Amino acid sequence: MAVSADLRDARITDVQTTRLDSQFSWTLVRVYTDVGVAGTGEAVLGPAADAYVDRVKGVIVGESPLDIDARCTELFDRLAHVGAMNGVGVTAISGIDVALHDLAGKLLDVPAHRLLGGKHRDSVRVYCDCHAGGHLSEADGDGSHERYAPEAYADAAEAVVSEGFDAVKFDLDSPDAYELDRRNRHLNARAVDHRAELVRAVTERVGDRADVAFDCHWSWTGDTVRRLASAVEPYDVWWLEDTVPPENHDLQIGVTRDTDVTMAAGENAYRVEGARRLIENEGVDVFHPDVPKNGGMYETKRMANMAKAYAIPVALHNVASPIGTIASAHVGASVSNFLALEYHARDVDHWADLVEEPVLRDGRIEVPDGPGLGITLDEDVVVDHLAEGEELFD
Repeated sequence: MAVSADLRDARITDVQTTRLDSQFSWTLVRVYTDVGVAGTGEAVLGPAADAYVDRVKGVIVGESPLDIDARCTELFDRLAHVGAMNGVGVTAISGIDVALHDLAGKLLDVPAHRLLGGKHRDSVRVYCDCHAGGHLSEADGDGSHERYAPEAYADAAEAVVSEGFDAVKFDLDSPDAYELDRRNRHLNARAVDHRAELVRAVTERVGDRADVAFDCHWSWTGDTVRRLASAVEPYDVWWLEDTVPPENHDLQIGVTRDTDVTMAAGENAYRVEGARRLIENEGVDVFHPDVPKNGGMYETKRMANMAKAYAIPVALHNVASPIGTIASAHVGASVSNFLALEYHARDVDHWADLVEEPVLRDGRIEVPDGPGLGITLDEDVVVDHLAEGEELFD
């Protein structure tokens, strides 16, 4: 379909936000234009991202929404003094970036992945985050196992795999009787053995039906991680994620080089500049950024291309609503070195209802080919789940 001149000449008139009631601070962002077309995005894991967006929107009001890189570069460059290198500032701009991809796609009548160079795949693989398995065992099992016991993990894995997922992830830093002091980041031999038993129980239960990763939430010292990696090496571990504190890239590089188990990290690497050292020094085996947190769709594609130059695959961290999840799916489709996209809402009953179109089926997301993100907010459902004091967009 031909794109009319008035759509190509659109100018941004406003940027608005609203927050949903979620443990992950889902902040929806909508960019408006003078031609009556709007785009919707999401910023996630950024408390007060809405206030940041409201402060900075004047930088892009009056400008073309089609020049996405230019708009976000202006925001990053001109607002560095209020946090445009990492943290909530980058997260807020990520939400604007996603909204601009939705908007530009609508204006040009192309899917968002086309704006990123096109797609390598029609669907993206999804891995289901199972937390520590405890809440899943309570919901799906017979309650006969202790909440964080190996069999509770294994039962949770069985339940999720039976739903069609061929990739899952569990928390490996769950509470236990052996970790004596979480603040010193040290695990003794008994605590390491307990975690190895969790890994054994899950991987043996699912066998070759699913890949299994384990999230460590930046919990331990390099020495502990080396001993833990050695203990779980006999099992089929897809990756160990975020094993050491995120502020020390030297430590991350060291444990990756010193261990044979696949190491993943990247959720706290903001923008391509923040990811550069980890990638160039091959400090991860799997690079793991978050689209609506670490810089947006275009910035994540830049990170993925850098990782590709070092033959490092990319998996996408994701705790977003369907908006951020579909945005991540477009990125995953456009990235040749993509592995899988996280789904972190199995226990959120209304998650799928927030948009009108189906999103997830049998452990896969079919990447929309409609304009922009290719999905539509169900505003009635959104209103039912707004955070206290929030209102829907105008």
